[in-house]
Amino acid sequence: MHRVRKSAIDVRDMGPMEAATLRRICALVAPYRWRASVIATCVVGAAALNLVAPFFLKKVVDEAIPTGNLQLLFLYCTAMVVGPVCAGLLQVAQKYSAEFVGQQVMLDLRVKLYGQLHDMPFDFFTRQKPGEAVSHVLNDVQGVGGVVSGTLVDLLQNSVVLLSTLAFVTALDWRLSLVAAAFLPFFIGSTRRVGRQRKHIKRILQSRHSELVGILSETLSVSGALLVKTFGREQDEVRRLAKKLTTIRDLSLMQSLVGRWFQMVLGLFESIGPAIVFAVGGAMVINGHMALGTVVAFVGVLKRLYGPASALAGAHVDLRTSYAYFDRIFEVMDRTPSIRNASSPVTPMAFAGDIEFTHVSLAYDNAGRAISDLSLVIPGGRTVGLVGPSGSGKSSLASLIMRLYDPTAGSVAIDGVDVRQLDLASLRRHIGVVSQDTFLFHSSILDNLRYAKPSATRAEVEDAARQAQIHDVIVALPRGYDTMVGERGYRLSGGERQRLAIARAILKNPSILILDEATSALDAGSERAVQEALQPLLSGRTSLVIAHRLATVRHADWLVVMNDGRIVEEGTHDELIAAGGLYDWLWRAQAREDVRRGAKRLDIVSPDPLPVPVRSASLSRR
Repeated sequence: MHRVRKSAIDVRDMGPMEAATLRRICALVAPYRWRASVIATCVVGAAALNLVAPFFLKKVVDEAIPTGNLQLLFLYCTAMVVGPVCAGLLQVAQKYSAEFVGQQVMLDLRVKLYGQLHDMPFDFFTRQKPGEAVSHVLNDVQGVGGVVSGTLVDLLQNSVVLLSTLAFVTALDWRLSLVAAAFLPFFIGSTRRVGRQRKHIKRILQSRHSELVGILSETLSVSGALLVKTFGREQDEVRRLAKKLTTIRDLSLMQSLVGRWFQMVLGLFESIGPAIVFAVGGAMVINGHMALGTVVAFVGVLKRLYGPASALAGAHVDLRTSYAYFDRIFEVMDRTPSIRNASSPVTPMAFAGDIEFTHVSLAYDNAGRAISDLSLVIPGGRTVGLVGPSGSGKSSLASLIMRLYDPTAGSVAIDGVDVRQLDLASLRRHIGVVSQDTFLFHSSILDNLRYAKPSATRAEVEDAARQAQIHDVIVALPRGYDTMVGERGYRLSGGERQRLAIARAILKNPSILILDEATSALDAGSERAVQEALQPLLSGRTSLVIAHRLATVRHADWLVVMNDGRIVEEGTHDELIAAGGLYDWLWRAQAREDVRRGAKRLDIVSPDPLPVPVRSASLSRR
């Protein structure tokens, strides 16, 4: 607890519950207003029926017993039982309806929030803490469901019970009702400060839960577990998790203790109130100013007065605490994606594949420019190899075509139309991508391949797999195409996963194909086979092939050499070798590395120091 106390809670930082937010909360329930009306009806009916017992208790004491009327006594006693039983049945219906509304609101919110997260641009996910988005969809929405099905209904129920009980005791005797009501202000006087404190702690607690989900997501994934084991950091990760759980425990304890002294004092009034009513009422009975049944009934119903008042105070605290859930969810839902469709987007049925970059620059936050004033024209149907040192901006350039990012300056156009004017779904439907980081879902091989084209027939899937040189590997597996690949496909080798990704792109049959180090995980034999299989796929469509190994793109129609976010050379393989620039230096450096690794020695000279870049003719002029 000592560590937690260092984080002071400044209640002045806690704003009031805004009317706009409350309206949004009510709007979540609005589609289920008829269910809400059922809940309200059950609440009112149960509150009225629960007053039957004290009413007939007064009748028993004042009428049935003094007159010795057994028939009347049994009738009143029966009514005292029937009323609460009927109230209990209504409360069952109320509970079911409230739970239904809560579950439905959670379903709606999770679907909407999940869709909102997918509408966010790619850089949103690169900046997110691990597990934060998952925590929004699971934990925060779960908290909202609890508020809708629990806290809000409790507020309604306790308000109705309190008001109906006040009316009942006033009808019994207005003098005793004034005595009982004098204690009610104590139940609501201190809730504002308590609510602010608990809301602040809840906000911090939710943030720590997100971090916990992040730790679990990272370290219990296949990649994370492999990293932990290979570096022998199991005990370190256990200690890190224990530290985070300790913080969560301390915050949870602090949250549970906030206002507990206040609640204890409120509980005392539930004992003090009846004693005072008995004292005042008893004196009036002795003096002949009140019937005994009135006092007995009054004391019997007092718990229904103070109990709801205490619960309302607690519900108010819980509502302010749960307000943090809505804050976090509405914060995500209110974000406007920076990459979204234009007001009247263009939806082409097909692409010729002409791509033009005009004075394009791209910067990631404050990390400096990844691309600087780049202009390039790629005619449709051509295969362009994009090469250069690591970090030169090759993948960033490809991401602009897919609109994973928008340029900070300049424009990217396909078939003469700025990609920002194209319908996003249509744009990406016509682009196929095979990246260096191959991702497969924890599903069957068939499902992973059909992700590119859900309507694909089995024959189409198998044909794509054959072209990617992976069909024979698949059919050799015990369950063939129905084999589960495991999380991220770790039941397959790196080369097999990459060939599956290539098959997936082949199945999509896109107008524009982007291969980002697509053969980097393949051995020499598999790489050669896939390169041959890719030739018919590359033919007739615009293809951008990003490669570190220059040998894989030497036969491309055109080569673009990048360095430090700029195009420094363009031309064919032979032209660039003859130019003696950066491409020639990279080619010789890789050839020497191949010799070191035991490859067949080439007739080359040792690479020279990094040359001054030379730019040759542009592809657009060929």
